[in-house]
Parts: sequence; structure tokens; C-alpha cells
Amino acid sequence: MENFTARDGLTLAYRDEGEGLPVLALSGLTRNSDDFNFVAPHLSHVRLIRMDYRGRGASDWGPYQTYTVPQEADDALMLLDHLGIDRAAILGTSRGGLIAMGIAMAAKDRLLGACLNDIGPVIDPRGLDYIKGFLGRQPSARFYKDAANARGQIMEASGFRGVPSERWDAEVRHLYSQTETGLKNRYDPDLREAVLEAGAQPAPDLWPYFDALHDLPVALIHGENSDILTDDTVAEMRRRNPDMRYARVADRGHVPFLDEPEALETIHAWLEDVR
Repeated sequence: MENFTARDGLTLAYRDEGEGLPVLALSGLTRNSDDFNFVAPHLSHVRLIRMDYRGRGASDWGPYQTYTVPQEADDALMLLDHLGIDRAAILGTSRGGLIAMGIAMAAKDRLLGACLNDIGPVIDPRGLDYIKGFLGRQPSARFYKDAANARGQIMEASGFRGVPSERWDAEVRHLYSQTETGLKNRYDPDLREAVLEAGAQPAPDLWPYFDALHDLPVALIHGENSDILTDDTVAEMRRRNPDMRYARVADRGHVPFLDEPEALETIHAWLEDVR
């Protein structure tokens, strides 16, 4: 991985692979650039740029008060500046999709389009409460094999069906680091404080942020069993933006892996729209 310097001096990690259309891949709240390992082989025809947010993956930890969507959006724009890229398309998973909408509102001239993976302007409280339940807590499993077995059971209960065990083994290696004392999260545990403090404030109306994407190529990937993105929110998104490409991914919760056939079909069609 390579590094760049954020506006406040933190060193942040990124990957820059391939040539062609620049696609900035932004991961979920506690995730990192490995989140896109499953879809990356299918995106060999683009310049795929992946960033580890501050406090996640290989990036520096900072004050938890800076673990916010606006700050992470600024970090993303700084990365584009560092790479000399004027405009990019964003493939945003969960938190990454919120960042894409934030950039559309604040710096739309930097966007070529946005593909949102299981996220919209309204977040289902069920999913948010579930995230708060594990956020900042270290895994109880000591080894990858045990963590993979546990994750498979948990994710099946949350709507993931027919996922081979090898996929969960790969996922836990993205999420955790093996240490002498057991597995550790690959993110700053103080991220929990950032999310709890943000939740103590009135939730902003994010519909104007979604509407800011309106005249750009937009796509939405939706896990049919998602506890973050409801059918009602999807219906309103599609009403507001009838041109938005849409994939409902069967047997998936929050979030689809993005290499499912229906997800890939929509992503590739969206990339053609961007071009």
C-alpha cells in the first residue's frame, strides 16, 4: 500500500491499481480497502483506488472526533488531489455511500458518478442498533478459523444464504489481525465513541444529499435482507431518481459482497453510463 498526508497531518493508506476510468472505492464504517477484494478482479478495466479511512486498516489513528463523514470526505478529496485526479466515480459501500453523497453536496464537480452499496438517505434503526452492539469490541475468537465459523453463523442469521465457508474465512482476514493474544479489530476502538456521539445529535435530513446526485450516473446495490436499507427507502430513492440503476441481491443482508451476478451486472452498466 501507498500513503498520503491528510490535511491535519495524519498518514493515510491507499491502493492505486489499474488504468482507465478512476473509480474510488470507499468501504463501510469499520472496514478497510480489503472490503473490495472480492469485486476487484471484475474491475480490471478501470483504475481502482481504495482508501483506508483514518483509524482503519493501515492508516494512522487520529482523535476520534475526526472520525466523521465530512472529515472522511475531505480525506477522499485530498487523496484525489494527491493523485492528480480532477474527477472520479465513487463505489461506496455503506459509510462510503454516505461519503459519496456528502461529496455530491459539497464538491459535485469532483464526481463522475456514484454506485451506492446498500445505503441510502435513511438508515434503519434496527441495523444501526446492531452495529452499535459490536462496535469497538474485540472479537472473542482467538484464531481465524474460529472467527470464520462464528461469522458464518451470525451472518446467516442476518440474511446471508448459501455463502461458502471459504468466503467467511477470507472476510475475517480482512477484518482482524492475528496477534499473540488473539484476534484484534483492524480499526481504532475509539470509533465507537465517534458513532455514539454522532448518534446523540439529531439525525440530519440526508435526502438533499441524495438529490445532489440526480444528474450524475447513479446505481444502487441492495441486499434483499438488509437491516440498514429498507424497501420503503429504496422505493423513494427510485421515485426521486428514475434513471438510477438498481440491483436487488438475493440472499444477502448488509452488505452484498459486490461479486454477485446481479451486482456485477449493475456495476458494469453503471460504469458504461459514467464513460
